[in-house]
Amino acid sequence: QVQLVESGGGSVQAGGSLRLSCAVSGYSYDSYSMAWFRQAAGKEREGVAGINSYGTLYADSVKGRFTISQDNAKNTLYLQMRSLKPEDTAMYYCAHSPWLRILTSLDYREFNYWGQGTQVTVSS
Repeated sequence: QVQLVESGGGSVQAGGSLRLSCAVSGYSYDSYSMAWFRQAAGKEREGVAGINSYGTLYADSVKGRFTISQDNAKNTLYLQMRSLKPEDTAMYYCAHSPWLRILTSLDYREFNYWGQGTQVTVSS
């Protein structure tokens, strides 16, 4: 059973930065993908960034501002967010997929383990 626990959310002003963390435990296989999704109030869940052994993928809305990374020694996934905008306000979730493929899209249906989410609020 994979368990994911996010942390690092909070409230910042536009232009600020935050780093989200996701502690991962319970997986026993080497091939997997991980991603960050977000869901704003009244909107659909959106893939923000994904990472696996093939590389990374970013949504156009965050390219150049967000960086996804992972520390395998610490079993932790990160999302460094810079130049935050009010439209980045959302609940952010990390997710784990047993599938390993070149990331060309982030389809939430491929991710079967999810964290509880951490809120990010950006004020103007």
